[in-house]
Amino acid sequence: MRYLIIVFTLLFSSAALAQESVEEATTKAVEGFLYGASINDPQAHDRFWADELTYTSSSGNRFDKEHLMSGVKSSKTKKPENVEVWYGAEDIEVKQFGDTVVFNFTLTAEEEGKVTKYYYNTGVLIERDGRWQAVNWNATEVPE
Repeated sequence: MRYLIIVFTLLFSSAALAQESVEEATTKAVEGFLYGASINDPQAHDRFWADELTYTSSSGNRFDKEHLMSGVKSSKTKKPENVEVWYGAEDIEVKQFGDTVVFNFTLTAEEEGKVTKYYYNTGVLIERDGRWQAVNWNATEVPE
């Protein structure tokens, strides 16, 4: 009986650690992407967005990765000291379904040290080639 209790304890402990690991990995991926988006780094966008991406913007427009990347590539990468708007993540919620994660959070847009806009974001992420990529993304501006 004692052996069964130990086995069950280890089994449930490792499952909890695995979930924490996925939460940490996806949060790191999203936060890394948001830094890259703040400086308009095309490589950060290319790494984060999956080729099959469907993106629905806060204005209701829907497009794919190719369209999104054309907009990113048309502007220059900024040096951190020249960034006007820094993007961040608050209220992160990670829901894992097998190899897929639904990543909900509130995106913040910070200008001159003050958050000026909030967006609700939901991403569907898959792990591929050792990194998490978004295959679907929805953004909604939070009303003031």
